[in-house]
Amino acid sequence: MPTARQIDAAFRIARDRYEAVGVNAEKACAALAKIPISLHCWQGDDVGGFENQGGAVGGGLAVTGNYPGRARTPEELRSDLDAALAVIPGRHRLNLHAFYGEFGGRKVDRDQIEAAHFSNWIAWAKSRGVGLDFNPTCFSHPKAADGFTLSHADKGIRKFWIEHCRRSREIGAAMGKALGTPCVTNVWVPDGFKDTPADRLAPRERLAESLDAVFERPLSPKHNLDAVEPKLFGIGSESCTVGSSEFYLGYCITRKKLLCLDAGHYHPTESISDKISSVLVYLPEILLHVSRGVRWDSDHVVTLTDDLLAIAREIVACGDPSRVHIGLDYFDASINRIAAWAIGTRNMLRALLIALLEPPGIRKAEKDGDLTARLALQEEAKSLPFGAIWDHYCQDKGVPVGEAWLDDVRKYETSVTGRRT
Repeated sequence: MPTARQIDAAFRIARDRYEAVGVNAEKACAALAKIPISLHCWQGDDVGGFENQGGAVGGGLAVTGNYPGRARTPEELRSDLDAALAVIPGRHRLNLHAFYGEFGGRKVDRDQIEAAHFSNWIAWAKSRGVGLDFNPTCFSHPKAADGFTLSHADKGIRKFWIEHCRRSREIGAAMGKALGTPCVTNVWVPDGFKDTPADRLAPRERLAESLDAVFERPLSPKHNLDAVEPKLFGIGSESCTVGSSEFYLGYCITRKKLLCLDAGHYHPTESISDKISSVLVYLPEILLHVSRGVRWDSDHVVTLTDDLLAIAREIVACGDPSRVHIGLDYFDASINRIAAWAIGTRNMLRALLIALLEPPGIRKAEKDGDLTARLALQEEAKSLPFGAIWDHYCQDKGVPVGEAWLDDVRKYETSVTGRRT
């Protein structure tokens, strides 16, 4: 591994190279430090939760693999998150699902959850300077067994899920108030048809009516930001997803909610990068769920692909990264779960740094109508020494440089997760 002196020397050379093309690398690093990534709690326990409902994950979700060391308790999950955050540069957030509450061994159904059930999570986040985001859990429950929740034809079932989502918003607001940073509370429902439906309109009208009931009570945006998430299809809802992209785009624009763009929730030939600027024309803020689909919404660990680079570039190019709330959403039980968090988050940050280091000459060439120069400069930028800037950023933030983080994860596996049975 390089020494601190070698890292500093490489950084100075790279800094000078970027300065020659009009980029201040130190300012880019400072800008990156202001962009939090919301880590998803469900990577640590394979979307199991802690409410002991005893059902399968469901809702179009499937976790594959049986790598040892899955977190079995809230304490183990928080310990694992500490291990992941220790190798990720910067200060970030945690995204919690509602069934990760702590219920003291009692059966508390989802229409009865309260902020008190998340007091330990709030205390943990406060002690570490971590923000929290939240999600109602509208799957893996007897009242979601047929694949419908907020759009269900049964009014009683709709009422149950409306109350669950209402309480989730209240919990999100309590988190935001306690931590001094708004909680993004994101509503995703699995509702859809496995085969061709006879009526698509009625369930969508019911979904809109239910969402209006969920959001009926205003909450301070200082504490809570509401988001809704579309999907193209899921396992068991291949023929029609009630909450489609078009449905939720219309809902967000008319109801002034954040639209969640999930990288796996569109056709495999689509990329959400092009959608970011489109929706920011009409919405002040949006939410991203960054994952990596392989042939379908398979939620693989985020890698430094062209798609990820394009997403990060659009976040930065739109001028104000704070308008885009970035969360990760994948679950891989075939590899070390802490490593999965670290790989995905570090790649998201790496992609953002590359975007922040983009030479301004590229935009100038486009503005001047010199498309030849634009393409040439875009290609030349790919070989600029961003790796040396990234290594310096990691060293500056006190986390391992290069692959050294894997040694820390392996040590934790040997002493902690590897001992779990």
